[in-house]
Parts: sequence; C-alpha cells; structure tokens
Amino acid sequence: MREITIVSTFLIVVISLMSFETNQKFDLKASIERGKEVYGIHCITCHMEKGEGLEGVFPPVAKSDYMMADKNRSIKEILEGARGEMKVNGVVYNGEMPAIDLTDEQVSDVLNYVRNSWGNKGAAVTPAEVKAQRK
Repeated sequence: MREITIVSTFLIVVISLMSFETNQKFDLKASIERGKEVYGIHCITCHMEKGEGLEGVFPPVAKSDYMMADKNRSIKEILEGARGEMKVNGVVYNGEMPAIDLTDEQVSDVLNYVRNSWGNKGAAVTPAEVKAQRK
C-alpha cells in the first residue's frame, strides 16, 4: 500500500511540473525588449536605426514584404546567412548577410523586435521554432 502511495505522489508531482511548464506563456513584450538590444549590436549597421536599410545595398526590415512573408526563412537567414538575389518591397538586392552566432533565444528576440517594429506586425517567433530550424 505504501508503494502505491509513493508512486501516486510521484506521478502527481511529475504531472504538476509538466502542466506548469506547458502553461507558461511566451512573453512577447519581454522578447521584443531584449531583441532591441540584439538588433542594436548585430543588425543596425546595415539595416539602420529604423530598419530602413540602404536602397539597393542593404534591404529594409521595416515594412518588409520579404521578411514578413516567411518566418522560417527569416530564422534560417539569421542562422545561416543570406546571399544572392532577393526582392524586397519591389527592389532587387543581391548582396550577402553573414550568419550571426546567436542563441535560440537571441534569434527569437531579434526577430520579434523586427517583426513588431516600424510598421511590421508579426506573430511571435519562439526559441523552440528557432531550435527546430537549426537542425
């Protein structure tokens, strides 16, 4: 009987912990705030302070049809870099962006900042989504 009680107690603890972990919501606002700092360190030089880029040289991330069209592509381009031709807001760019060595959380944060600033409104990018693209 005592063994059943111990097992039952253990199962209740495990289920409670799993429930707590899955019930925690992703804090988009906090992610955006952290992402602003990441952007300032790694992205601002090319994409500029307000995400406007430099036409024909560095594509804008502000009001960017290209970036907002595919969240997974944006994740991959930060992780692996981007090169070759891309059309952003009707302008063709043919440059190279090196991969940026960031954690899953930092990639999530910077994309949440960019995808929710300067006229962009995008769904949250979670660290789990970044991790999945990293594979």
